Amino acid sequence: MQLVMGIDSICVYHKVIDFETGWGELAGHRGLPSFLQIRNLSLRYNSRFVAMASLLQLPADDSVLLRITHSNLKTFSTDARFSLESTVEAVKDKLWKKCGTSVASMRLELYDDTGVKLSDITDNTRPLGFYSPLDGFRLHVIDLDPSSVTSGGWLEDTSLVEKYKISDEAYDKLDGTYRKFKEKLGPRSSSVQEKMDDSYMEDISANIKVGDRCEVDPGAKRGIVKFVGRADTLAPGFWVGIQYDEPLGKHNGMVKGTRFFDCPPLHGAMVRPDKVKVGDYPERDPFEEEDEI
Repeated sequence: MQLVMGIDSICVYHKVIDFETGWGELAGHRGLPSFLQIRNLSLRYNSRFVAMASLLQLPADDSVLLRITHSNLKTFSTDARFSLESTVEAVKDKLWKKCGTSVASMRLELYDDTGVKLSDITDNTRPLGFYSPLDGFRLHVIDLDPSSVTSGGWLEDTSLVEKYKISDEAYDKLDGTYRKFKEKLGPRSSSVQEKMDDSYMEDISANIKVGDRCEVDPGAKRGIVKFVGRADTLAPGFWVGIQYDEPLGKHNGMVKGTRFFDCPPLHGAMVRPDKVKVGDYPERDPFEEEDEI
């Protein structure tokens, strides 16, 4: 690789410079200023090195991360990375895919990270790097088309979008609808509703009285009955309030803002009557051993 250097510019074209003799060859090259010192020989090419001037400093990263906003989309804000070598037209094409504004109807403004406007980006042929954007700067998209898909606010406010409506008669003729699905489950749902009316499990709860000792399934948890009746804040039907002997419950007798009975914290539970067995269920002795030695 051969280096041709002028006072104001540096150009590189192909000719391999030998590491050992390259200094002399460079020093004697026609057009090379004698006062120019080349300080870095680092790029290896097939066991040879290419002499590179430290004056030629290329940026490590030729891209920039910008915040994107839009004139018509007030809630639109996103980050996008662009190559500084991309033309403004290429940048607009990338933005079109993100926000919907066509390239021909798009005008760009560049703001710094404090909100100060730096420039209008108007020349589609220039590279983005010409405008010197930095990470964190804001690229504001202005849509010049009054009939653009972004105008009118309907992309953000769905209440402005005209909804598709269908008559009940036309909907009934369709197959695979939710209404047809409900109709198939109709008899089954009605049966469940009948079981869950206000008298649900009333017959079972008639054998349970407040103050009875009981055992509750699952888990054979023992305690005392503190409430029997309907609970408006829970599901329809009858419920039994239990105060467990141990802290195996979920509350202190208050459920969803309604107090059904009083008991210590984490000792209370509301269960269905079919989970409760009343009888001789004394409180267990935690120190009692099941097997005698």
